[in-house]
Amino acid sequence: MSTFKAPKGTYDLIPPESAKFLAVREAIAAPLRNSGYGYIETPGFENVELFARGVGESTDIVTKEMYAFETKGGDRLALRPEGTASVLRAALEANLHKLGNLPVKLWYSGSYYRYERPQKGRYRHFSQVGAEAIGAEDPALDAELIILADQAYRTLGLRNFRILLNSLGDKECRPVYRTALQDFLRGLDLDEETLRRADINPLRVLDDKRDDVQKQLVGAPLLRDYLCDSCKAYHEEVRDLITEAGVAFEDDPKLVRGLDYYTRTTFEFVHDGLGSQSAVGGGGRYDGLSEMLGGPALPSVGWALGVDRTVLALEAEGVELELPSATSVFAVPLGEEARRVLFAKVTELRKVGVAADFSYGAKGLKGAMKNANRSGARYTIVAGERDLAEGVVQLKDMESGEQTAIGVNEIVAELESRLG
Repeated sequence: MSTFKAPKGTYDLIPPESAKFLAVREAIAAPLRNSGYGYIETPGFENVELFARGVGESTDIVTKEMYAFETKGGDRLALRPEGTASVLRAALEANLHKLGNLPVKLWYSGSYYRYERPQKGRYRHFSQVGAEAIGAEDPALDAELIILADQAYRTLGLRNFRILLNSLGDKECRPVYRTALQDFLRGLDLDEETLRRADINPLRVLDDKRDDVQKQLVGAPLLRDYLCDSCKAYHEEVRDLITEAGVAFEDDPKLVRGLDYYTRTTFEFVHDGLGSQSAVGGGGRYDGLSEMLGGPALPSVGWALGVDRTVLALEAEGVELELPSATSVFAVPLGEEARRVLFAKVTELRKVGVAADFSYGAKGLKGAMKNANRSGARYTIVAGERDLAEGVVQLKDMESGEQTAIGVNEIVAELESRLG
């Protein structure tokens, strides 16, 4: 038994369970690839200031949850707690916005890190697939991303999720709401830290999950009552486009989400089968983030969907994914000559796209057939000296138990035909 264990709040992905996670990542990415989004990959750590500016200094992510450290050279870095700031930084650094084809559409997949109290559905290391559309202010773009996420979940077989939708206004109307909300919050019985947060970014208080705070927020002013005409029209068009696409959603005037960069459209995907950690993903528009990071004005929108949360949602609904077999053919050689011949055939099968494995370690027939059963292979090829002397191998159908002799030179063609 190893003395080392995975760090608290993390998890290992191990076969066969890991196949589920791969399938979920692929299902989320597939509609993005079909809609003009190109893949981007950023470092696992960035300058601390990138997240302090982009995510927001008043957020729990920056103040409590970020893994920050100083390098030997004196640089202040942080493990990335979310993907948007990193992706936008990379796009700006590479001048993708200057190539003349806006919006720049990007998707990504990776691990993220937050120091939180571990519980089911909330880990210190977690996996997300995300998408960002950078450089265009268009309700159709907001709608597109919501529709693509909905499509990904439905392709996986998820049905019992809900889409919550809100508008957070813009730089014209949000300051008026901010003042009204601050006036309301100052009249509540809040602790010193929460009052400090209300001064920096009062919308953060609306996102407070504590029951005693939420009870006091009943009757708080709602942003939708303060939206300017432009933001109202923008939000209505997003709603209309989603509705016309047949995607159901719920208006949630209290939806804020936990990052400071959101403007106008904000949305969240929730699944009621996950208990308190019901959010499986979310996102929104972040029109001012590029300027916060020192770039030009680039109105943008994006989302991130949790892979581990999505797997939990599938389990809650009892959805069994149709996963491709890890092994379709398993070769069992009996003797040295058979090892050489069958190893060559396994290599040929792999080259034509047939998932094939081999009995390694000079096991006897009984032990090798146990391995064949455990592999889940549909067919097993068995060959000994007598078989090879006759120029054949024994092909066994592991479902029916039927066994037939086929020519050595016919193995690849026969299995391609049988496996379709």
